[in-house]
Amino acid sequence: MKKLSFVDQFLTLWIFLAMALGIGLGSAFPCVSSTIHSLSVGQTNIPLAIGLILMMYPPLARVDYSRLHEVFANGRILTLSIVLNWIIGPFLMFGLAILFLGDRPELMSGLILIGLARCIAMVLVWNQLADGSPEYGAGLVALNSLFQIFAYAPLALLFLSILPSVMGLTAYNVEISTADVAISVGIYLGIPFLAGFLSRFILGRVMGPEWYENKFIPAVSPITLIALLFTIVLMFSIKGDQILTLPMDVLRVSIPLLLYFIAMFFVAFFIGRFLKAKYPANAAVSFTAAGNNFELAIAVAISVFGLNSGQAFAAVLGPLIEVPALILLVQASLWLRKRFYGSSSLQSE
Repeated sequence: MKKLSFVDQFLTLWIFLAMALGIGLGSAFPCVSSTIHSLSVGQTNIPLAIGLILMMYPPLARVDYSRLHEVFANGRILTLSIVLNWIIGPFLMFGLAILFLGDRPELMSGLILIGLARCIAMVLVWNQLADGSPEYGAGLVALNSLFQIFAYAPLALLFLSILPSVMGLTAYNVEISTADVAISVGIYLGIPFLAGFLSRFILGRVMGPEWYENKFIPAVSPITLIALLFTIVLMFSIKGDQILTLPMDVLRVSIPLLLYFIAMFFVAFFIGRFLKAKYPANAAVSFTAAGNNFELAIAVAISVFGLNSGQAFAAVLGPLIEVPALILLVQASLWLRKRFYGSSSLQSE
């Protein structure tokens, strides 16, 4: 097994320090938050988009795109991912939102929006850190992206309007454009996906596969951590003041989010283990199921309910809770590999 570098060994520490720095900047210097907000085009925040795109580029540059057909040929893994992401995930978040926030409909609906937005961004980073298959990670993210474009709006209608109305809860009539969802997917996945594909296709041919794998990939890999820490500082600085001034709201939203991330990961992992998926594929499925597309959830919450709404507040808290939760699940995944897979975890799917 490869030896972790000094930076990787203390990755959790760096992430928590970045979170603390972001909260400190946002609370001590309100102008930082307003400046970051001002650097937006429509619902897309430019600094945040740059951080996410750079963060995802190295994992997508690592993908051997000639092997993607193997991912889509594995019907068990694809079916498991679809069921986890588009049936179990939304219903689990809906249930947790009602259980913990039934008396706060604005926070409840914000939480539901997070549950409906399946992860297409940070999952690639968590998957890489946990030694998951880059091919399965990229393939499952692409599959979820296609589903997301067409399924997000109908699911929002079901979980925010129809089901709450039937259950006697506060219901919201939401109108979400398929084009807006497609734009979000295009920005946060399409750009780094294309960059990663072109890098391997062009540089791999011009310089040779050996140079690409042994020289180029190690050279660009540190970009992921740098961009991840940059993105975390940005996210936490934007809502640093609210985190400190509304601690009970933060706590009430955090508890169901934490339960969601933990439950989705372990349910996915042990079902994958039952289906005899090898560790690299199982890790990719588990992190794809546990993560959420917070960029889309935030954009929808702001555009439908307004920047200062409870829905937007809950949506913004999503990634703030997801980052520390998923980094701890990376450690859990590596422990589970040692516990349940042993030397077989070094095999590819």
